[in-house]
This record gives sequence, C-alpha cells and structure tokens, in this order.
Amino acid sequence: MILTSLVRSAFVASSALQAPHKHGRFTRLNMAVQDGSGPFPELCVFDLDACLWDKEMFEMSSIPTESGKVKGDLNGRGEGVIGVMSGRDRISLHKGSLIALQEHHDLSYPGMRIALASSADTPFAEKVGRAALKMLEVVPGVTVWDLLMRDWDGRDVNKIGRQPPLSSNKARSHFPMIRKETDVRYDRMLFFDDCNWGDHCGMVAAACREEDSGRGVTTVR
Repeated sequence: MILTSLVRSAFVASSALQAPHKHGRFTRLNMAVQDGSGPFPELCVFDLDACLWDKEMFEMSSIPTESGKVKGDLNGRGEGVIGVMSGRDRISLHKGSLIALQEHHDLSYPGMRIALASSADTPFAEKVGRAALKMLEVVPGVTVWDLLMRDWDGRDVNKIGRQPPLSSNKARSHFPMIRKETDVRYDRMLFFDDCNWGDHCGMVAAACREEDSGRGVTTVR
C-alpha cells in the first residue's frame, strides 16, 4: 500500500475540509497552518497488521527481541533496522509506509501528528506489535515508536488490541478514546486501514462524526 501520495491527496479531496475548525495546540511541530484549515489532517491514524506493516501479529510465534533485528537500507537514508524477527517470520514496514513516516519525520506535513488504531486479536499479539514498533526504524536511530512519542510529548495515545476498554469495533472504542485523549476533531482525522476481514473504514466513517459539522473521519481502505 503506497501511503505517501495518499497522505497528500486523500484528505484534500475530502469534504471534511469544508468545515475547518480552529485549533492551536501543537507545540512540537513546525506548524504552517494554525487554524486547522490547511491541506493536511491534524491527525493521521494507521492500522498496523497488513497495513502499516506486512504481517498479522496474531500469526506470529514469539515477541521480537533485540537479537532479532534485521539491518538494511532505510530508503536511501542510511542503514537501520528494516525488520524484526518473530520466530521464522520477519516483520517489516511496507515501502509506502516507510516513505510516509520518513516524510512525517521530516515535518513534510505541517501541523499533522500520527497515532495507531489496531484491533490486535490477543494480548500476545499486542505485545508482539508494541515490541516491533520500538525496534523498526524510520531513519537511523529513530524508531516508529520514537516518532509516535515525539508527536505527543511522550504520551501513549495509541489504541492497540481489543481487550477492555477496547473492542473489535474501532468505531465504538478506539476512535472515541483517541478523540477524547487527543482533542482532535473527527473531521480533522485521516484513517488508513486494510480491512481484510471487515470494513473498519466504513464503520468509523459512519459512526465517528462531529455534531456541529456532521462530518467525520476521512478513511482510506
């Protein structure tokens, strides 16, 4: 899945931009758009399995460890961790995901932050995913987790798993919690999800809407 061009175009094409809303809460990013009406979402939310990366965490056999890091070229940015081993399986970011995260690292999307919404099947699957996030690198020395923590001043706003208070329905649990904890309006969010076994995008788009604008999360399936 090539995310980099979609980040630039998907939100611009959405009707969500017809109702800009004022925000001025970003402190860590070099904001070019303070009023929330620019061409980029304020929050880009990624699913994990078969979306941000190439594996399903519930199919993995072990939690990745430091000894299972796989080094290689990070899209011309130098050598870093391009994969982590779980048993015989290697977990790696999709190429488009890596490019999109590198551009976000470089502040190419002013005013935008990122978060994760994954309905990982089991507590073990969640542990596998969190371990991988803390080892896979975006640029040398900077992991995906580092980037997530940069955006939120060290707060973990990510929703991974389906154990209570989370559920298998991201529209009922993950996104309302993200909305509350980030204070980013639904109509300023962009959500990527592969939805191989169900339509998370459709459910989130239908249920997660702002009362004043009637508009909700822009989704890309």
